[in-house]
Amino acid sequence: MQSTRLIKLLDFLQSDPNDPFVLYALATEYNSVNDTEKALQYYLKLINEHPNYVGTYYHLGKLYQKTGEMELALDIYQKGMIAARNKKDMHAFSELQGAYNSAAGLDYEDD
Repeated sequence: MQSTRLIKLLDFLQSDPNDPFVLYALATEYNSVNDTEKALQYYLKLINEHPNYVGTYYHLGKLYQKTGEMELALDIYQKGMIAARNKKDMHAFSELQGAYNSAAGLDYEDD
């Protein structure tokens, strides 16, 4: 059974099937209920159709990590860093860089 939030988001999607915010919200909602396949579908649609929607890269990378697809996660983080830099969104860049470093095993601390 679908949640009320999911039903509303799907209704919004019918009204505007290319709204990046609705696509992002759907991907995030599906991810939160562990429907990895549908979450991935919407995140990939965002990456392909709205490559400047920078928040997508972080969450898609995390989803790839969750499913054990580390090379895909690293690639998505790198693409996200480029998109964030192009938008001059240094906060998003920093978050993506941190996620990349962690996924690549580069997040070490000095003893």
